[in-house]
Amino acid sequence: MNLKNIREAKNLSQYRLAKISGVSQGLLSSYELKKKKPGLDNLIKLATALDVTIAELIDGSDQQAATLPKTG
Repeated sequence: MNLKNIREAKNLSQYRLAKISGVSQGLLSSYELKKKKPGLDNLIKLATALDVTIAELIDGSDQQAATLPKTG
């Protein structure tokens, strides 16, 4: 999950993201430490608050697509 990288790139603290998204700071910490995985409802809240897609939030698909070499 790419949550911490995106949050930090947007200069947001966990506290501020919690306030914006409605997801508790404790859960954000657990997600960033990979202790828990967010459900779809929290993924939607976080993606909306961070102005990214769920795919970017989960795996950074846009960033990875730019760096993967073409095969075949």
